[in-house]
Amino acid sequence: MDLPPQISVLQTAWQWWRYAARYEGTLAATRRLVSVLWEFARDSTPDRLRARFGDAEYDWDYRVNTTSGAVGWRDRLLGMFHSAYQPTEPVAFHEMIEGLQQSLHQTRGPDHTTLALRDFTFIDLGSGKGRTLLMASEYPFRRILGVELLPSLHQIAQENLHQYKSESQKCFVLESICADATAFPLPADPLVIFLFNPFPESGMRQVVAKLDQSLREHPRPVYMLYHNPLLEHTLSESKKLRKIAGEQQYSLFTNH
Repeated sequence: MDLPPQISVLQTAWQWWRYAARYEGTLAATRRLVSVLWEFARDSTPDRLRARFGDAEYDWDYRVNTTSGAVGWRDRLLGMFHSAYQPTEPVAFHEMIEGLQQSLHQTRGPDHTTLALRDFTFIDLGSGKGRTLLMASEYPFRRILGVELLPSLHQIAQENLHQYKSESQKCFVLESICADATAFPLPADPLVIFLFNPFPESGMRQVVAKLDQSLREHPRPVYMLYHNPLLEHTLSESKKLRKIAGEQQYSLFTNH
């Protein structure tokens, strides 16, 4: 399958500025744009570029490419207007899944049996190079999906899914999809949705609205793991979700 065309940096910056100007005014939006570009320039210095390779231990262990250090300038600049690529730390991910499992053990399904990970499709919105998909495969999910906007990161994710080998792998149905996650039609399965700040506030609100609509059309249990929940208030505005657990580094929401 052919990859979608590359996303325009200029068009992305223009759309970002227009949205900011609508809510903050043109002067404030322009100042924010200058600040973003200045931060990108600072982040491109040799010291900062080298520092991003500090997350490469996982890649060394599994012979994959998920580090943020190997992301090109174009994708890094696009990330300044969407969300900068940053892979999830394995310790943090396993802690979040442990919290999810504890909540599932306390919950009954429609047939009054306890819910388990095998009942759920895991979906990462903004999956980047696919590290979270690989880590999720160590758990017995029904299947695992990643949705990534940038074709270059999606292509690397596909290579990682093909190359990954682990004796602890329990789910072997993994897929990376190149699409806009804010518009992606959610599967009608019971879902565990993973977010690591993949969108600006406007994108988060689109996802929440789409999830609410999906739950009205296809009622089923859904859990949302939100890592580094800077925009948690957008989830709190959902008509279907409620927060049931969380620590400083993540929040757990569900409709169940």
